[in-house]
Amino acid sequence: MSFRKAFKFYRSYFDVYNEIKSDKDKKQYIEAILRKQFYGEEPTLKGVAKFAYISQQHSIDAQVKGYEDKTGTTLAPLQDPMQGGYLGPSIEEKEKEEEQEQEKIYRKFKHLKLTVKEFDKLSETYSKEQIDNILDKIENYSKNKNYTSLYLTCNNWLKKEAKEKPKPTAASVKYLNYTQ
Repeated sequence: MSFRKAFKFYRSYFDVYNEIKSDKDKKQYIEAILRKQFYGEEPTLKGVAKFAYISQQHSIDAQVKGYEDKTGTTLAPLQDPMQGGYLGPSIEEKEKEEEQEQEKIYRKFKHLKLTVKEFDKLSETYSKEQIDNILDKIENYSKNKNYTSLYLTCNNWLKKEAKEKPKPTAASVKYLNYTQ
């Protein structure tokens, strides 16, 4: 079940609403739009309210279908609309939470940022100390304004630093072991 938060209220809905003379019919018309948009309920209208709703039905149905296709769910009517209650987080809220989770920032300066997710990728290969050291160097580098991705820059600098450090050879290891 999906819990919809909003929908577009077109000017044509309002124009039709203004043409309806009876307050009772106006209320039925607007309520039918709201129930269809939020609960997916097909209205059971009569008279002027039905005529007004039918004149807008194509755009109303298209909006509902678009929402259902986008979210992959079907709007479901509440068992008792007067009861209210919390239906749990909607798909939109879950997606937003996931985005926020991915966007938690590990480090940020000027126009560059490194997310926690990106830091985790780097820490699969490098230590926290190595990453922080490189981040400090990048932050203090005068031309860092030319960079667009802190993750890619950091990764490249870490690779470059690893190549520059000479790896111990068998002879140097023997010498180090002998001198200790």
